[in-house]
Amino acid sequence: MHTTGRRYLVWLVLVGIGVSLLVGCTALWGPQSARIAEVSPLAAGGKHGGCTTIQSGKLLASDGSIIQIGYDKWGYNYQAHLFNGGYCDAYRDAEWCQEHRDVHLSMKWNDAWLSNMDCDGDGLLDRHFGYDSYIGSGAWLTNHQSGEDEVDGEICKWNYFVKIVAAPADATSEDGFWYAADGSEIGPVIWGEFAIIQEVENDPCAGLHGLQYLSPVRAGVGNW
Repeated sequence: MHTTGRRYLVWLVLVGIGVSLLVGCTALWGPQSARIAEVSPLAAGGKHGGCTTIQSGKLLASDGSIIQIGYDKWGYNYQAHLFNGGYCDAYRDAEWCQEHRDVHLSMKWNDAWLSNMDCDGDGLLDRHFGYDSYIGSGAWLTNHQSGEDEVDGEICKWNYFVKIVAAPADATSEDGFWYAADGSEIGPVIWGEFAIIQEVENDPCAGLHGLQYLSPVRAGVGNW
């Protein structure tokens, strides 16, 4: 599987998370080591005043379970903005993704991508809080995959890493790429509102080694 195939898996991850959030928005996380105050210091005032935290025990996953602190059995840690597990674990071992079950997946995201609080009062973890969409929200996600492919009897170990950011409010999309207000190329469009700003892939069987794409603007995920 080459870069296009890896990017396809990233698309599935993004869409899968989006669907999970729409039907439950809190579909994921794990064991609570200790009971903490119902409202965090940030939630006690300021822009987070009145927010409901995971620690409150009031936020539910899409399966009706209470979201808790730490990793759940699938590999999600909503409080820490992390996922570590099998590719299919990201979809709770859904039947359709079994061909990718041996792929390991790690994800990190920021609060704008998926918060660990409910500040808008809908009982779900917030997405792009304060914005109508991800555009201009500063949301970002990283995705790291690794696995093995067999090609002509040879086992090839591969890995793939990608950084994805929400397009800035003043960016424009043209011919499959996002462009900054000054015309600089941000990166390829992915999932409509996002841009790929960096891809790194190593696959000896495909002849791929190292950096495959780097945004001419910058590779850092912050301040977009």
